[in-house]
Amino acid sequence: MSAFSILLLTANPDVQAQFTLAFPQASITINSDHLTLSTDPPNPPFDAVVVESPEGQGHAIALPAYVDPTQTLVIAGSPATLIRALQMFQQLCRSTYAMQNGKTRDLSLEDYIDLKIGDFVRGMQSGAAKNLHPMLISAVERPLIASALRETQGNQIQAAELLGLNRNTLRKKISDLHIPLQRKRAKTAHNP
Repeated sequence: MSAFSILLLTANPDVQAQFTLAFPQASITINSDHLTLSTDPPNPPFDAVVVESPEGQGHAIALPAYVDPTQTLVIAGSPATLIRALQMFQQLCRSTYAMQNGKTRDLSLEDYIDLKIGDFVRGMQSGAAKNLHPMLISAVERPLIASALRETQGNQIQAAELLGLNRNTLRKKISDLHIPLQRKRAKTAHNP
């Protein structure tokens, strides 16, 4: 499979850096404007063209003659708009790939958390929520501790070691987060 090919027309170093970081496997051609580009069409053609345009001039962008907007993804806007579009595109790509392939387990933990927390933060922002940090830490900490306890079959010393916590700290968190404890009971021998 050939690399994704992007033509990035912007002089803004922040936009250039964001796109370069976001698409490390892509072939990215960066120019400050279309006037300094070669007039020869690239082979293969660009998959996407991203153009920085002054505020309010999104429809009046100049594309190289060889770019067919009916065959190429064209994104135009201010630097802030381009970065927002990039972030939305990344989110869409990750979630679409994961959902289509049933491979949410193949995402890195950081990507999966980013995917889920992004949805959560967007939902909370529309409700004008505050203090998201403690809320999210609690939401992540509770299932993490519960999983460690399940893995160690309720052994708090082993769970604390697995989590890298002091046993007393773990006990306090279990109490504060209302995590139910399920201890294995010792089997009693029945003599007939």
